[in-house]
Amino acid sequence: MSYESITVKPISPHIGAEIGNVNLMKPLSNVEVDDIHKAFAKHQVIFFRDQKIDHEAHKRLARLFGELHIHVGPSTESVPLPDQPEIRALHFDETSKKVSGERWHTDQSCAPIPPLASILYLHTVPPDGGGDTMFSSMYAAYDALSDKMKDYLAGLTATHDGRRAFGPNAPITSHPVVAKHPVTGKKLLFVNASQVTHINEVPRAESDAILKFLADHFARPEWVVRFRWTPHSIAVWDNRCTHHRAIWDYHPNVRSGFRIQIKGSQPPIPAYA
Repeated sequence: MSYESITVKPISPHIGAEIGNVNLMKPLSNVEVDDIHKAFAKHQVIFFRDQKIDHEAHKRLARLFGELHIHVGPSTESVPLPDQPEIRALHFDETSKKVSGERWHTDQSCAPIPPLASILYLHTVPPDGGGDTMFSSMYAAYDALSDKMKDYLAGLTATHDGRRAFGPNAPITSHPVVAKHPVTGKKLLFVNASQVTHINEVPRAESDAILKFLADHFARPEWVVRFRWTPHSIAVWDNRCTHHRAIWDYHPNVRSGFRIQIKGSQPPIPAYA
């Protein structure tokens, strides 16, 4: 794939690329926007470095991907800004008892329409490394399954229970186990260990065994990329086809920044309708 205005450096064969030759602190041209959309669709998560953005630039970048999402429900690990609820602050230091996202997950998969994407900007990172974020490609994970396992999963649905992560008033929703991306048309796995409680169409013991197999499968290093943050870096990930996990190995150091999510446009599309 060729790009007219930006540089795109893949980090791994299956997922992740660093984007260069762009300044996110100013409005982008139509060509730059098109190139960023192409890179996002191809690589599923894209990274920018040395981008000292303010809140307005952060929102301007987010609006390139869709309408801004406002997270509903309690969270002890991220706090909405009082005057800009679409921006949530994530700050962890020597007083933190836990951090957000330590298990492999898809953001708010319990929602009837989960967020389309997330954009995380970190201005402060641990001085000696640490605080990386891992991303896993659900395209590659699905493609690597045996044909018999693909046949078994075809048409199944799973229950996503938000009470596991967000408390008693969070939604409970069913989504297809194998979904189809609305832009690329690729098949992907849409279950995760954080919010999925069971596969609906099989006995619970069978469901537990299959979900355990899939959880181990998602985390295989062949389709995982690990991003090493530097100050003023940005990660933009497609919430529809990736999992991610934060690594808390930096206590008591500081890791701090802001996250915006993009509102989803439709529920996950069953790959086998």
